[in-house]
Amino acid sequence: MSDSEIERTLVRLAHEIVEKNNGAQDLGLVGIRRRGVPLAQRLAQLIQRIEKEKIPVPVGTLDITLYRDDLSTVGPKPVVQKTEIGFPITGKNIILVDDVLYTGRTARAAMDALFRQGRPKKVQLCVLIDRGHRELPLEASFVGRKVQTTEQEIIKVQLREIDDADKVLVVESQS
Repeated sequence: MSDSEIERTLVRLAHEIVEKNNGAQDLGLVGIRRRGVPLAQRLAQLIQRIEKEKIPVPVGTLDITLYRDDLSTVGPKPVVQKTEIGFPITGKNIILVDDVLYTGRTARAAMDALFRQGRPKKVQLCVLIDRGHRELPLEASFVGRKVQTTEQEIIKVQLREIDDADKVLVVESQS
């Protein structure tokens, strides 16, 4: 995906989120570190523009490191970053935002981490890319693009906030 395709996809996702949630009332976006955070911020800005809201849609940041079920394989000392959800999530419609949905394990860990913060009214998952190969019974409510991949391929998402470029690539695994 090019930068313009990513932008068009985010605009469409923002419209779908607004439509499915009957506006931005009681809506909160929570980006999963790392690339889910800038995606959530961009979606919040788009939703605010669509709804012509004066009050911004709240955006939080979720670090799922300690909630991963593969923590022992991540490394001896995983780096834990801060979870910053600067708004109460209890009773809100929360959209978890991530770049790629693969096995479903990240989304499960994100829900575990999210529920430590409160009890949302509803939790929905929004991903830029769904590449299949699920290991858990999870599906995203909002999908930018479905990409069929093999187990040997990797989806590499680059965002200007982190990587100085907006693009999505399918690359062969180095193993």
